[in-house]
Amino acid sequence: MLAWTCFFAYRKYFVEGLGFELYHLNDTSYFIGVLLLPLCWLLFYALAGTYTDVYRKSRLAETSRTFMHTLIGVLIIFFAILLDDVISDYRKYYSLIAALFALHFLLTLIGRLNILSHAKTQIKKKLVAYNTLIVGGGQKALDTFLDIEKNGVNLGYSFVGYLATNPKKQNSLTNYLPNVGSLDDLKPIIKELKIDELILAMQRDESKSINNVINQLSDTDVVIKIIPGMRDILSGSVKMNNVVGTPLIEIFPDLMPRWQVSIKRIIDIAASLGVLLIFWWLYALIAIRVKLSSPGPIFYKQERIGLKGKPFYILKFRSMFIDAEKTGPALSSKHDPRITKFGRFLRKWRFDEIPQFFNVLKGDMSLVGPRPERQHYIDLIVQKAPAYNHLKKVKPGLTSWGMVKFGYAENVDEMIQRMKWDLLYIENMSLSIDFKIMIYTVLIVFQGLGK
Repeated sequence: MLAWTCFFAYRKYFVEGLGFELYHLNDTSYFIGVLLLPLCWLLFYALAGTYTDVYRKSRLAETSRTFMHTLIGVLIIFFAILLDDVISDYRKYYSLIAALFALHFLLTLIGRLNILSHAKTQIKKKLVAYNTLIVGGGQKALDTFLDIEKNGVNLGYSFVGYLATNPKKQNSLTNYLPNVGSLDDLKPIIKELKIDELILAMQRDESKSINNVINQLSDTDVVIKIIPGMRDILSGSVKMNNVVGTPLIEIFPDLMPRWQVSIKRIIDIAASLGVLLIFWWLYALIAIRVKLSSPGPIFYKQERIGLKGKPFYILKFRSMFIDAEKTGPALSSKHDPRITKFGRFLRKWRFDEIPQFFNVLKGDMSLVGPRPERQHYIDLIVQKAPAYNHLKKVKPGLTSWGMVKFGYAENVDEMIQRMKWDLLYIENMSLSIDFKIMIYTVLIVFQGLGK
């Protein structure tokens, strides 16, 4: 609001040459701007993730982000509002952009740096801290703990204890922290002690245990930090974000930048509403045809596992005869006799899946993400491939990289093969990847290559 007021005065006095008088503030355009623009900025910054996890933000990184966000916002304001200003020389547009950018950037940055500095002070005074658990009790764990404790700058860790990977051995941390349990009880311990961060300080020969911990916590919000070896440092896996802190490999729950997550959700809502409003007639025709094809309901609901292990009911047009699973869970196959004649048509063109746009609109699913499975099959998959738990990090989707590259799975082994593509997706998530997957999915649908 202050930036727009100062900018409005600058426009009147320097650009339009009218001389600034208080009565200029009675201008309708001033009041519209001073009331609406701050709300637009707040929404823009919220979508960009500005107001999340303030205590973990870096002042230098926030300065860079504020610069870029302000530049984008100012350009939008210029083309939407200022471009039609009556001016004698087009070069005055440059001064308008520069003035608005400078005012908004400096005033915003001053406020943010003040807030972040206050947050850092709270952390240093231990008024704010993250409950932290060390996994490992050997010399490596002890060295890590002492290094963090002695550097003289509190980095926000509040150590609540350690978890020994080998209780039979003498654990060096016993004299400093309590042993809170074993790896078998990791998730209950995390929940009971309200752990925010986990530091994995295991010996080199415990790589299997490291993978086990990461797999177990893949569907939680715990930040995992790993003590790197020389190979990790040389490979570029170690990214320093604090010059006085212990070098750590950080695994954050967020897989995409916050602004991309926001845009992804906006696209989900917009696309779902568009499909439901434009193709309502197709839904009606399919519903009538399903009802006439065989006795039973039009829609088929089934419990699936979604984001962070939360169950939800997926919605489909029924493509099988009723009581198709009266003998227990069973995956469909190419010549499955349980599928109705019209159901084969639906599956070929994937029309049986289109009711899931309701799931996307509700927020249980996304347009792009690993296909959701039933708990029964997840249990079978995890026995062979524990890494499947990582798929719970993201919302399941209407389509996925696994569906594009592999298609429907007819058994657990094929599910594991498809899982590899979905793991690649979640480790490389971006809006551009989503768009590519959606394009390939549309091509598959038009070619009738579904099954």
